[in-house]
Amino acid sequence: MARIVRVKYENGVLKLLDEVRLRDGEELEIMIIRRRFSGFSERLGKYIFRVDRDVVGEFCSRRK
Repeated sequence: MARIVRVKYENGVLKLLDEVRLRDGEELEIMIIRRRFSGFSERLGKYIFRVDRDVVGEFCSRRK
């Protein structure tokens, strides 16, 4: 089973941020993908953008 799990790297150790159910001693293979927009929402969270229509919904309906 493949699953994406968030982790945080601190002091040379990957720490799980999401719950995982594993057996003791189980070995896994991992793929590391850096978050390109890490901190993006925290930096821009103070801005609120108001629009008069659902732009994302319109875009998605055109892509179908």
